[in-house]
Amino acid sequence: MLDHSTPELAVAQQAAAAAGQVLLDFAQAGFTVREKGVSDLVSEADVAAETAVLARIRQAFPTHDVLAEESQTELTATNVPEHLWIIDPLDGTTNYVHGIPHYAVSIAYLRDGQPECGVVFNPAREDLFVAVRNQGAWHNGKRLSVGPQTSLADCLVGLGFYYDRGAMMEATLATVQALFQTGIHGVRRFGTASLDLSAVARGHYGAFFEYQLSAWDFAAGRLLVEEAGGRCTTALGEPLPIGRSSVLASNGTLHPVMEKIIREKAGHLFA
Repeated sequence: MLDHSTPELAVAQQAAAAAGQVLLDFAQAGFTVREKGVSDLVSEADVAAETAVLARIRQAFPTHDVLAEESQTELTATNVPEHLWIIDPLDGTTNYVHGIPHYAVSIAYLRDGQPECGVVFNPAREDLFVAVRNQGAWHNGKRLSVGPQTSLADCLVGLGFYYDRGAMMEATLATVQALFQTGIHGVRRFGTASLDLSAVARGHYGAFFEYQLSAWDFAAGRLLVEEAGGRCTTALGEPLPIGRSSVLASNGTLHPVMEKIIREKAGHLFA
């Protein structure tokens, strides 16, 4: 069973619940929105939710470092702190802005660069996903396991599009075309990477890929996938960094065939 007494996990869940309430309150009351870039939106709700998360983490662990979407800090492999929280206060801002109840708070705690616990919470649907290293992944108290698919022809594949609408989007579409040629049941693009990774952990998707994500998009979801028995790597099968990266998640069995397709259709993006 999951040990809920883990201090970091307890704080992560409290922080996610607080941020989730902030998001629900703003969704009811209304909020302003601005563009950080082309189709890259940020709202008052993002900032307020992040403030709620940071307040709880800093109260409990004042010496810990934080990497958060709305207060970005650059990290490299050589300057990763011993205790690091990686936060996305509102993953799926575009969905949220348009009134689509598919968004999440994503919080991960890393020790010496390794994810120790992660929480993904969709307050609109009261979906709580929790993972703790070596203790498994859970959805609303039910243990998760990746799907049993041994062939792409047996599964759905999730994907995401980065904001780039040039070469990266073309490569993504080429990959989708190649996937359809394998006989997959279909593709799904829901616009919230943390929930897409949760879908792999639940066995809903056989695989998920996106060619550019930030650490706060995948830090918690990565641990969900791994603790549910799957794999989460870069698109070329390499270990994920703490920073911007491509992401490929799968039930593990499908990883080699997904890597092969990606190398053929999008390998040039990572050369």
